[in-house]
Amino acid sequence: MAPTNDSVALDDRIPNGRPANDDTGRERLQRGRVLIVGVGALGCPAALALAGAGVGHLGLIDGDAVEISNLHRQIVYRSADLGQPKVQAAAARIAQSHPRQSLSTYEEPLSATNLPALFAQHDFVIDATDGVGAKYLINDGAVLHRTAFSHAGIIGFQGQTLTVLPGRSACLRCLFPSPPPAEDMPTCRAAGVVGALAGVLGSVQATQAVSYLTGTGSLLTNRMLMYDALNARWRRVELSRARSCPLCSPRPTITSLAAVSSDYEPDN
Repeated sequence: MAPTNDSVALDDRIPNGRPANDDTGRERLQRGRVLIVGVGALGCPAALALAGAGVGHLGLIDGDAVEISNLHRQIVYRSADLGQPKVQAAAARIAQSHPRQSLSTYEEPLSATNLPALFAQHDFVIDATDGVGAKYLINDGAVLHRTAFSHAGIIGFQGQTLTVLPGRSACLRCLFPSPPPAEDMPTCRAAGVVGALAGVLGSVQATQAVSYLTGTGSLLTNRMLMYDALNARWRRVELSRARSCPLCSPRPTITSLAAVSSDYEPDN
């Protein structure tokens, strides 16, 4: 779906409870461009929240179609959407509530080939994927192209999120220099996830995007926010950039996506 020509009217959408309290913040939000990678359990609530907040442009990228197993946790979709490309179904649902929302859809998975152009077109990226390879691709691409992003992961009743400002805060490889074996990292499809947990973490990612675009609030940089939904417990883990990080240290060994392309292979 191509971007619409209509201007985005923040005042029409949220006359009360604006996320930015001054004209400059509102203008930044209206000019902001956010790319959501993965329109699933995390991406659905993030997209709805950002459209409602008045973010100027949303990019949605996902190569999957809606399946019946998605419906309990991917809140944008309905039974009538089964078999449709996720990005098209999600864009249609957003347009129903926010008809003047500027949207671009990409019916394909993120790859080392399309990443540079997509990241260059957006101010902030939301990692709403559920595969290890995709998460490392987003992390590496964001750091190499200096694009701020929000990482999140969910499984069962557990969730975590971290915001990365390339060159200024810890990245994923500061914590885990190499991807763990795929068999040690089950996906949501294999291990299951509580739908409400996805809504919580996706909403946190959306608020991080709003904070970044408006220059207000506190970002989750150099700290991992962890949520145990089963026990209703939040925990914050302080982090720091690793001097030996292969990606963002002063002497990185990873200088291109091609150098570690095997890290981005889809999970089985």
